[in-house]
Amino acid sequence: MHPRIEDYALVGDEQTAALIGKDGSVDWLCLPRFDSGACFARLLGGEENGHWRVAPVGADRCTRRGYRPDTLVLDTEWDTEDGSVRVTDLMPQRDKAPDLVRIVEGLSGRVTVRSTIRLRFDYGSVVPWMRRSDGHRVAVAGPDSVWLRSEPEVRTWGEDFGTHSEFTVEAGQKVAFVLTWHPSHRPRPKLVDPYEALSRSVSDWRAWSDRCRYAGPYRDVVLRSLITLKALTYKPTGGIVAAPTASLPEELGGVRNWDYRFCWLRDSTLTLGALLSAGYHKEAESWRNWLLRAVAGDPADLQIMYGLSGERRLPEFELPWLPGFARSAPVRIGNAAVDQLQLDVYGEVMDSLWLARRAGLSARPHVWALQVELMEFLRTAWRRPDEGLWEVRGERRHFVHSKVMAWVAADRAVRTLEENPGLPGDVAAWREMRDEVHEEVCREGFDAARNTFTQSYGSRELDASLLLIPRVGFLPPDDPRVVGTVDAVRAELDQDGYLRRYSAETTSLDGLPGGEGTFLVCSFWLADALHMTGRTVEARELFERLAGLVNDVGLLAEEFDPTTGLQLGNFPQAFSHIGLVNTALTLFGAEGAG
Repeated sequence: MHPRIEDYALVGDEQTAALIGKDGSVDWLCLPRFDSGACFARLLGGEENGHWRVAPVGADRCTRRGYRPDTLVLDTEWDTEDGSVRVTDLMPQRDKAPDLVRIVEGLSGRVTVRSTIRLRFDYGSVVPWMRRSDGHRVAVAGPDSVWLRSEPEVRTWGEDFGTHSEFTVEAGQKVAFVLTWHPSHRPRPKLVDPYEALSRSVSDWRAWSDRCRYAGPYRDVVLRSLITLKALTYKPTGGIVAAPTASLPEELGGVRNWDYRFCWLRDSTLTLGALLSAGYHKEAESWRNWLLRAVAGDPADLQIMYGLSGERRLPEFELPWLPGFARSAPVRIGNAAVDQLQLDVYGEVMDSLWLARRAGLSARPHVWALQVELMEFLRTAWRRPDEGLWEVRGERRHFVHSKVMAWVAADRAVRTLEENPGLPGDVAAWREMRDEVHEEVCREGFDAARNTFTQSYGSRELDASLLLIPRVGFLPPDDPRVVGTVDAVRAELDQDGYLRRYSAETTSLDGLPGGEGTFLVCSFWLADALHMTGRTVEARELFERLAGLVNDVGLLAEEFDPTTGLQLGNFPQAFSHIGLVNTALTLFGAEGAG
């Protein structure tokens, strides 16, 4: 039986991450970066596509598991007829080479444990050449090399292009494995002490967690979400990936399978706000700096997403040898949406930089000059139709959310000049643009008969992004049009108490067959909107249900299917965890400030 998406836990070193199932198997790991080819790709295929399982012989699923408090160190425990054993998984902060450490510890009795590792480079397609060197197992294929060692050495043998180890542990005994990647043309990497790495990782994570300012209700899930965002950060640049996975389906057996191992501008303001509000100014500044480097250049070339270091070319292709998670094909790597026009990202960038300035993040002398260039481009570009926030692959439309975010860009530019009158800029022209956008949206994007804004001009469709209208300040929360929109979106996009982002089954602009689950961040937006429109009790009830959807180790995917109770989409999803943090801060911030 193939694991469910929520059966996985995450460990990482802020440059890549591994997904580990309840059966003790590492089923996804890209080395050396989030966006590198996977050397374990069972997540999207079978055991022959690479995995590493460490578990008691004959055991199928663990008895219990959990992160050590306030860390990203995972303990998985198994109770068997012969005794109990714990497997501790972590990826320590790297020096140069990435390491995956797995420590087996006997808790009681005498338990026989088996390790089975099948390395398959390039997303499960390349079987490496295996050899021994200085007591290590070394796997080499092209540019990739992986060293596997155990302390103490255990009996190993090779079969079916895998490496197998079998050993027994008694109470108090430990066996450690370390898997290390490095370029195949380089000398053997520096060896890490697995026990020292464990101690240091626990200490480092707890020191980081101690900086969290939030101390209100649901602190455990809020802090777990913040730790997850930290784990999805690419430390060398400060970029935050949307998820560490590719092609996990939005519908089991469906075709909505995308690569999310990149950094989206749509997440920028909400990410920055969550980090600043929770007390993580250093991380917020690193994200702001990544943003500035990524968007530098001709304003007309602004993209909706970039690579970990700001790379612009993210070509999309398919991997025909992988059947996909739960046979959801095709498996896609890269993301063609990078070439779409989404005018809302200009508003996201301007809003993020306005927020950063007001929060007192260190000034950059060229930042305002960049913002002026963005605004001069947007003064005419805002009139264009685009693909919209959700990257629909149909025809371009005049999406209301895109226009609202163009208004946000103009509003933040005007307010910046009002607060800093010494800065250059055509404030009169930007005020005129702001007024013009506002008037047009209220005229073309509002359905007076139903008292609601719509997904796009002339459409009857609704969209969960309309819930952001009061949050960004386009209209006050008590405006009847805002209340009407919240009520309409809630009524038409509700599915068993959760919210879809739009109606994939009826909308004509999606361009794809099939449906999808409810979109978790949209449900968090609904909780925010309910609170802003005076329905705080309902907002808190919704948040409580949403917080209850996290898996056994506190993680959320992109979507949730209320019918099956399964999580869907890439996992764990930064946008979902950002939504959780921001909504908790909105609903409980005053009572939870630490």
